[in-house]
Amino acid sequence: MNIIGPIDYILFGGRMKTMDETRPFAEALAISGNRIVAVGTDAEVVPLAQVRTRLIDARGGTILPGFNDAHVHIFSGSTSLVQLSLAGVQGFDNVRSVIANHMAAHPDTPSIVAQGCLYSAISPAEPITRHHLDRITNDRPLLLLAYDLHTAWANTIALERAGILRGRQLAVGNEIVMSGDGLATGELREADAISLVYEQFEGGGRETLGIATGGEPDDVTEAERSYDIALLRRGLAHCASLGITSIQNMDGNRYQLELLDEIERMEGLPVRVRMPFHMKNFMPLSDLLQNAAAWNRLFDSDRLRCNFVKVFMDGVTESETAFFLEDYAHRPGWKGEVLFSQEHFNSICATASRLNLQVAAHAVGDGAVRRVLNGYEHASDVAGGCDLRHRVEHIEVIHPEDIGRFSKIGAVASMQPIHAPSRSEMNVETAPRFIGPDRLPYAFAWRALADAGVPMIFSTDWPVAPLDPMLSISAAMTREPLADEIPDQRLPLDEILRGYTLNAAWVEFMSDRKGMLKEGYLADVVVLDTDIERMAPQDLATVSIALTICDGRITFEQSSRVSATASADVLHA
Repeated sequence: MNIIGPIDYILFGGRMKTMDETRPFAEALAISGNRIVAVGTDAEVVPLAQVRTRLIDARGGTILPGFNDAHVHIFSGSTSLVQLSLAGVQGFDNVRSVIANHMAAHPDTPSIVAQGCLYSAISPAEPITRHHLDRITNDRPLLLLAYDLHTAWANTIALERAGILRGRQLAVGNEIVMSGDGLATGELREADAISLVYEQFEGGGRETLGIATGGEPDDVTEAERSYDIALLRRGLAHCASLGITSIQNMDGNRYQLELLDEIERMEGLPVRVRMPFHMKNFMPLSDLLQNAAAWNRLFDSDRLRCNFVKVFMDGVTESETAFFLEDYAHRPGWKGEVLFSQEHFNSICATASRLNLQVAAHAVGDGAVRRVLNGYEHASDVAGGCDLRHRVEHIEVIHPEDIGRFSKIGAVASMQPIHAPSRSEMNVETAPRFIGPDRLPYAFAWRALADAGVPMIFSTDWPVAPLDPMLSISAAMTREPLADEIPDQRLPLDEILRGYTLNAAWVEFMSDRKGMLKEGYLADVVVLDTDIERMAPQDLATVSIALTICDGRITFEQSSRVSATASADVLHA
């Protein structure tokens, strides 16, 4: 090993899974600057230590390339860390108690936002209404955000202040749900409806603009900008604490890019961030031609890039906004609404392809998945067969005839294992009941797609689901079929790890420098506190992170596992 320059860190004593086919396993690696300069056995690498080298003992824990969460919402996720959470809370009395305790602790807060709410928070059979929320508080605006961010519920005073108690006509795919008395029930479906209420709240929902409109906030004060930067710092630190060294954001606007760029210039981003241009159905193609191309030129470093286009083709099953080829099982005559016509989406895909920009399209229902695949096939036909690795996000239901189209088109499946319901939740969660028994064999069909040779990447969709990669890895390995006659979609550990590392780097065109632990590659490394290959799949959710290194810099260390000793001493991870 011919090494030139100072060696900053040597990690040794680990069970290293490199993701490098030429050397799948190792024990130790050396880092100089932001690059890995040696990979090998302890006997080969440890003697390379210099006077100022920090030696870190992994204590037999697994060492991996840093996790790359390929689908998150960093601004909303960061905000969720400081908002009231209703995650897992069920039953009206429990919901009321959590919110009442929060109001008592914050008596001067003029309005309340709670995130992570279940659709079944009141009960599986009783939808949430403004009347429920009025019983909790009727003198302060109250907004509950569903865990998937596609639905919200507001109390009467919040609806009145937003001017929508008597409804309003909205764009396709968005709805203020109305009752028979001509007044809103309180349920708001999709971003256009939710934002009408959210913008009345303190902060104005700046974190949701990248999802809702793709537009920019108005009149942001210096104090508000500083607050937003502090939020993002907190969210990025949360990523690092979970072994994540790269995220691919799935909503975007110029404001978010500028905030992240400021953090990068001030102290350096602790996590690599890939951002999209968010193309909405009301935007002209000129926006894509001008803004997306300009942002791609302006933000193009290994730590902050804007080089793809995000599109929502439909909503989600739980709010009946996902688009299916056949009717919802519980609602004859309703297939959901698609957000783009086939012709419109085709033109977006072709334009993006000509600009050499990847498209990532949210598609939950099988009808939306088919329309997205049609658009990618059209782009390949008219813009040439260039390798852009267009992505389909979620694919919660797919028609069996479309599984084989992925490989033919060169499309990528972007999946979130923790989203899939378990058999024990079948009678509670609305998604399986709305999907229906005929489609359930093709719901969350990870194994079927993998067996068809479809490139797969994994993620959480944070804050829709917890950000911890180990929870998703465990879910992908342990999910039981929803019924006896339904195929088993579980995946093996190595396949999931590849989707969280090398495949995730490949899909963003960076597998030549990250996603592997290999000499010359970027020093993005995570050390787990145990050897995960010796663990039962159901126990993987208990694994914690001992150390995270991004771009050659320690971005997280577990104080009980890594001691702050002098430079030449051994650190025990």
